[in-house]
Amino acid sequence: MRNAKNILLAGLLFISSIGFGQADPLKGWHLLDATADGFHGISINKTYDFLRGKKSKPVIVAVIDSGIDTTNEDLKNILWRNPKEIAGNGIDEDGNGYVDDVYGWNFLGGKDGRNVKTESAEASRIYHRYRSKFDNKQLNETELVGDDKEQYELWKQASKIVNGKPEEQMELMFLEMAYKAVKKHEKVLKEEMKRDTFTTAELEKYIPATLQGQRAKLGYINFIKLTGIDTEDTNSATFTELEEYIDQKKKAQEAKENAPKNYRQDIVKDNYNNINDRFYGNSDVMGPSPMHGTHVAGIIGAQRDNGIGANGVAQNVKVMMIRAVPDGDEYDKDIALAIKYAVDNGAKVINMSFGKGLSPEKKWVDDAVRYAELKDVLIVHAAGNDAENNDTTRNFPSPDLKVLRRNASNFITVGASSDPKVSGDYVADFSNYGKNTVDVFAPGVKIYSTLTGRSSYGFLKGTSMASPVVAGVAAVIRSYFPDLSASQVKYVIEKSAIVDPALTVNRPGSKEAVPFKDLSTSGGLLNAYNAVKIAMTLQPEKKEIKKEVLPKPTFKNLPVQK
Repeated sequence: MRNAKNILLAGLLFISSIGFGQADPLKGWHLLDATADGFHGISINKTYDFLRGKKSKPVIVAVIDSGIDTTNEDLKNILWRNPKEIAGNGIDEDGNGYVDDVYGWNFLGGKDGRNVKTESAEASRIYHRYRSKFDNKQLNETELVGDDKEQYELWKQASKIVNGKPEEQMELMFLEMAYKAVKKHEKVLKEEMKRDTFTTAELEKYIPATLQGQRAKLGYINFIKLTGIDTEDTNSATFTELEEYIDQKKKAQEAKENAPKNYRQDIVKDNYNNINDRFYGNSDVMGPSPMHGTHVAGIIGAQRDNGIGANGVAQNVKVMMIRAVPDGDEYDKDIALAIKYAVDNGAKVINMSFGKGLSPEKKWVDDAVRYAELKDVLIVHAAGNDAENNDTTRNFPSPDLKVLRRNASNFITVGASSDPKVSGDYVADFSNYGKNTVDVFAPGVKIYSTLTGRSSYGFLKGTSMASPVVAGVAAVIRSYFPDLSASQVKYVIEKSAIVDPALTVNRPGSKEAVPFKDLSTSGGLLNAYNAVKIAMTLQPEKKEIKKEVLPKPTFKNLPVQK
């Protein structure tokens, strides 16, 4: 999963910034208008003023993610509820094979109620899956054909990632040493400041009373500046992310020799190699680590104008949660089945704030994307947080349908934008980009939304936050203009993006100045107001089934398992 675990040590640190209830002028900046409010947000208030008096229909948005806290006060009224299912009785009333799927489904759970929390990197899984077949073997690559050729190419890519660079082990050792040192500084500061949570900005204003406190303050601030962590990130959030990052790096080092533990086999117990063994999991959509999914859900649809918490983008929306993303890389099978579940249960927009660099069962995901396309469901996907060019570095899931040799018409890939008042530039320094592969940029820095807990809110950043902003705008369009197709909504969002041909930004991950218009296919920033104006001018498409030579369908009409 390309999010907080893919921190680049030399400058990019994707760290969550959490604030509980404090006054902050940047809360909700992503919803504002450049002319009226001075922030390059999506102009959502201007959009609703424009739409006043026009009727809307409720739209279901599926969030495929880590889980969701169903108790959050700003989400409880906008959560999708399966109208055919009775909670907690152990009966599959709607006969869809998923028992008690009231809020959605959890593809990372076991029938005994346990859940997968942590998973390995996809590269490690692939490397050990094919290691005995290809490692230290005298192979003539030109003679490999079919599956063997494809598996070998995949294994080579995984091997390169797993074995990495020799200096990575030394970098990890130094990071662990620095982490242990700064944790000692944190302990001193917490005792002296008499508080458990603080930001670096707050610490800079604090005057320690002791020499030990002065040294701790200096050491802590130096560490934050050297690693590039935002000074408004809290100590607790920073260290949580660092601990996860270090743990992932350790596992990556171990994966060079030892196959990663198969948590799925122990807990989920499905036949992973059979896509039609699909009735597994449980109804626990919260799971053990729902913060990411909760934040994403709030960006899309946190109840607007109720005087509490945060405002979501869409106001007539129901959020369906599908848990399929662990702490680590997601499995292609879970993603494919999650997409199918969303489509079959009425979602018109699917948000996917996750990604990885290798996709061994891409054909399954491609079939699911094609299934959504045929059912007129829009998919919105985060571009990734590695400051990479997606034109040359792959990020999955992707819209290119391998067998059909074309891109899906219902798939939007989203990069993260910012505002000079927020981070000093119009583009997030961590965001992936791509003139041919990223469709539009949307706000993804210091985004305020719901967190785990009844009344918890805070800031996170990433393309994971930019994607649901687009999904929210897509939901608004599908709500007020329900006759427009998914491909038309994609067209509207891209065509309406604000483009400034003269605007230059730092290419993410560098100080190189480049035209912002060259970082995506649309060349611009998401704007809801422009989007609905264009949507009003469109006529519904004539629905025609495209004549294509299709592969054997992945999803068979198997009887439901009771």
